Amino acid sequence: MRIILAVDGSDQSHAATQALAHLARAEQVTVVHVLDVPVPAFPMVVPEASQALFQNIQKTMQEEGERMLATANASLPMNVGPSQTRLETGKPADVILALAAETHADLIVLGSRGLNPVKELLLGSVSHRIVAHAPCSVFVVNRPVRTCDQVLLAIEGKWDGEAAIRWLKAKPFRAMPEISVLTVLPFSPPPWPAGAAVSKAMEQEVVERASWFLEDLVKQLVAMGYRAKPLVLVGSPAVAITEQIQKAKPDLLLIGCRQREGLTRFVLGSVSHTLLHRAPCPVLLFH
Repeated sequence: MRIILAVDGSDQSHAATQALAHLARAEQVTVVHVLDVPVPAFPMVVPEASQALFQNIQKTMQEEGERMLATANASLPMNVGPSQTRLETGKPADVILALAAETHADLIVLGSRGLNPVKELLLGSVSHRIVAHAPCSVFVVNRPVRTCDQVLLAIEGKWDGEAAIRWLKAKPFRAMPEISVLTVLPFSPPPWPAGAAVSKAMEQEVVERASWFLEDLVKQLVAMGYRAKPLVLVGSPAVAITEQIQKAKPDLLLIGCRQREGLTRFVLGSVSHTLLHRAPCPVLLFH
């Protein structure tokens, strides 16, 4: 597995660095910091002085960036694999996305800004763009990862079920976690007045079919060596998954992310978007 670790010197960035301890040994870890050097806008200053000011700012930021990279590289957990550092200049999201494509990365790891007063994850524009347009899986670390023994895998349907099996088949974790495979059925009563009995029967049939689907996924995971169990819930997917996280307190949430060619907006859809912002645990989005 080829990993890009994006660092910025924050506490969340340090938590992302330490989270690598729970991932399998990497083929290569690239620790990157991107300098977004501001251009001084002083119209009353002569060009020569403005350029000198820009060069001083750039030099200071570069020295700080080199120290930051050295600290992050020295802080990498033991046995994460060979590492290299990259100090780049440009728009952070664009540089990180280009680096992911250049290095054929399998995973980008980055920190978030934590939770605001309304309990929403503050990703920021850089993280938003990386999550939305990354050519690989993305691990968003919103708090320290103490252990990775319990994983909640939220499945929407066949497409992300197959993607999850492919991703987990590569054994991306240092130790094999127990995986709770969850799907939430947004079932609503039929619009016609057929009575509660008909609605209940339809709901039961849908739940049974979903259970069969999850049991097949669980069998595949068990065959790979994972401990796994299925769970089917009925309700609003984002709300039900968030409540399950609060109840079960998993160490990590796994959710799928579709790649859509030519799409310029957030590609996750409303459920994944909400989970990414509200999940009270680190989130790994797999492709």
